[in-house]
Amino acid sequence: MSDVAKTLDCSGLLCPMPVVKTKKAMAEIQIGEILEMISTDPGSMPDMEAWARQTKHELVDAKDEGGKYTFLIKKTH
Repeated sequence: MSDVAKTLDCSGLLCPMPVVKTKKAMAEIQIGEILEMISTDPGSMPDMEAWARQTKHELVDAKDEGGKYTFLIKKTH
C-alpha cells in the first residue's frame, strides 16, 4: 500500500465537519495518493463510507479503535 500523503486530524469535530474537511483535504493531494483522516465522532464511520461511495474515492481502510476512528482514503480522480 502507498504511504499516506497527508494526515487530517478531525478529533473533537462533529458531523458534518469531518466530511467537509476531508473533501477539502482531498483537493490538496494528487490522484493515487492516500489521505489519512482521524475522527472521534462515532457518526464518521457511516458518513465516510457513504461519502467514499458517492464521490467514487477508494476507502482503503476504516478502523474503530475504541472511540478513535481512522480512515485511509485513496484519491481516484
